[in-house]
Amino acid sequence: MKHIGWAVAAGAFALAMLPVDAQVTSNPADAATQKAGEDKAINLCSTCHGPRGISTSPEFPILAAQRKGYLEAQLEAFRAHSRSEKIAHDFMWGIAGGLDDKMIGAVAVYYAAQPAASGRPGDPALVAKGKLLFDQGVADRGIPACASCHGADAKGIADFPRLAGQHAKYVVKQLQYIQTLVRTAPVMHGIIKDITPDEMQAVAAYVQSK
Repeated sequence: MKHIGWAVAAGAFALAMLPVDAQVTSNPADAATQKAGEDKAINLCSTCHGPRGISTSPEFPILAAQRKGYLEAQLEAFRAHSRSEKIAHDFMWGIAGGLDDKMIGAVAVYYAAQPAASGRPGDPALVAKGKLLFDQGVADRGIPACASCHGADAKGIADFPRLAGQHAKYVVKQLQYIQTLVRTAPVMHGIIKDITPDEMQAVAAYVQSK
């Protein structure tokens, strides 16, 4: 009996030492949900977002290596219709409307685990201007450094999104949406309300290059 008790304790300890993802996938139901999320990403989402989340059209964001929490939050916003820009209405409302919380989590896990897109170089002067704004902000105009939330390498922090490698055109469009309140993002609106179109282009060129 002592040997049996030791074996049970050892097994419990070994399970506790596994990464969270490994513990989740050891449950057949959770593993099935994750597989369904992967299938959804590959067979449906890839139509716009590209194989493994690297889209070729700048109309659609690159999702590969995006922060899991951010992906979940955006899918929930599409499902709730609280992101209401035209492209969200036309494409994502219907798709997200068919996802429950578990499927949203599974799709987010899939994309967060994919290899990141490579940076694409742009005009060196524009990229340099964008880097300065991203790293330092503009103190005399009350614009904080983008890096304070999105990370020094633009890979995101916690649930703040990864911007590195994202399409510049897509980044500019989202900045415009947020600045003009087409897309609801109160914190970001306060940060970018005074940046100029040229500054948007510069920051977008910089993050695309990362």
